[in-house]
Amino acid sequence: MEFGKENTMVCVRKCDFGVYLAEHSGAQTEVLLPKKWVPSDLETGDPITVFLYKDSEDRPVATTVKPQITLGHIARLRVSALTGIGAFLDWGLEKELLLPFREQTGEVKQSDEVLVALYLDKSERLCATMKLYPYLSCRTPYVTGDEVTGTVYECSRNFGIFVAVDDKYSALIPRRELSGEEPAVGSRITARISRVHEDGKMDLDLRKKAYLQIDEDSTGLLHLIEENGGRLLVHDKSSPEEIRQVTGMSKNAFKRAVGHLYKDRLIELESDGIRMRK
Repeated sequence: MEFGKENTMVCVRKCDFGVYLAEHSGAQTEVLLPKKWVPSDLETGDPITVFLYKDSEDRPVATTVKPQITLGHIARLRVSALTGIGAFLDWGLEKELLLPFREQTGEVKQSDEVLVALYLDKSERLCATMKLYPYLSCRTPYVTGDEVTGTVYECSRNFGIFVAVDDKYSALIPRRELSGEEPAVGSRITARISRVHEDGKMDLDLRKKAYLQIDEDSTGLLHLIEENGGRLLVHDKSSPEEIRQVTGMSKNAFKRAVGHLYKDRLIELESDGIRMRK
């Protein structure tokens, strides 16, 4: 018997409050299928497919109801309640699914839909986790340059932003590619694949391709110059760190934007910075 999955079992005996199921006739371990879920034509010896979990008193129980998520898989589930031990999620069964505090990677609110995986804890109870890395597939159908959508499921100061592309494939926005405000856990993002590793994991870039990004960067840089009195004290010889601190842009993006504005005769280049053309 496998908890958290559908099992094909055999009806071994009936009682007033349901029927008992086992893996096969003569098996010692039996599981109750409560009366409200027993098909009217089920007879002793008949096979039946059920989902196995534990009830509110941690007793093994079977149901013919199909939950919205099964063991080792990922799904979006609605938060039905917040408690002192974590959040409870609606997964289609009478007993709601616990998302423990320790398995939360970001803020969880009432009625939110959260992307989670289903796992068995040390007591063999089914629980949800937002730590999706082990459950995501590396068999990506995408290639470098493709635009994809996904859900942010975890943020790391060291590595960057972890994303579930299509809510199923493993991806990362590396820390070096991040600037400005970062997407929060639960955010839906659109990004470009900058690299597909040999193991199938993907690196993502929130920026558009350079030739598409250039006008957007140029407009943003021009507004920044205006907000700073018509002048910025950074130029193409400034360090990448200084440019990012002042503009929020990488040095390459900054140089492309400056070149675009200069070509359009909107700025002047100075020895220690750039200035709006009068």
